[in-house]
Amino acid sequence: AALALTFLNEKARPWVEPVAQEVGAPLFLPCDVREPGQLEAVFDRITAEWGRLDFLLHAIAFAPREDLHTSVVNASAEGFATAMNISFLRMARLARPLMQAGGSLITVSFYGADRVVENYNLMGPVKAALEASVRYAAADLAGEGIRAFSLSTGPVKTRAASGIERFDALMDKIRARTPAGKLVSIEEIGTLAAFLATEAASPMSGSVVYADNGFHTTA
Repeated sequence: AALALTFLNEKARPWVEPVAQEVGAPLFLPCDVREPGQLEAVFDRITAEWGRLDFLLHAIAFAPREDLHTSVVNASAEGFATAMNISFLRMARLARPLMQAGGSLITVSFYGADRVVENYNLMGPVKAALEASVRYAAADLAGEGIRAFSLSTGPVKTRAASGIERFDALMDKIRARTPAGKLVSIEEIGTLAAFLATEAASPMSGSVVYADNGFHTTA
């Protein structure tokens, strides 16, 4: 596949650019969904360069630190609204005209959408809304051969995850509850995402697909 990769801003660029270079991404573009026009500019460029899109991976989550680190009932209305940005649905709408031959829309979620996870706080209801959005998008676009999936992963050390309070302790707890006592690797998550990008995953459209080494199956 030829890949288009995006980065949040100049602060984030040095972390993402080496990945873009390693995979030989011909398109490497800024994309802050909070900035008017930036998301649209990404899709305008894809339209101009390729004229089509086979799959899309939405891997964006953000909440103001002060709202993320407090309880849900104490989160500010502004912080909640920021975290609840419907960028997945916005991307689906922009990708739709480029998927004339069908395609795959994938987003990333976490078990905190379904059960209360300590210190996950505001992101729990936000991820629950994201998973519901996937189900509705899958139903809306099924007649056009466009699939939608929520890839619910176990915890992985990323720059975004570092914003969650006591994240290392969360990883230890989840590791202990997996049947094999092992966390999922980012390579394993990538392999599953690559499968979801193919037509072979079509019968699973609308599903929450777990990649957490069985953590969600344990009591």
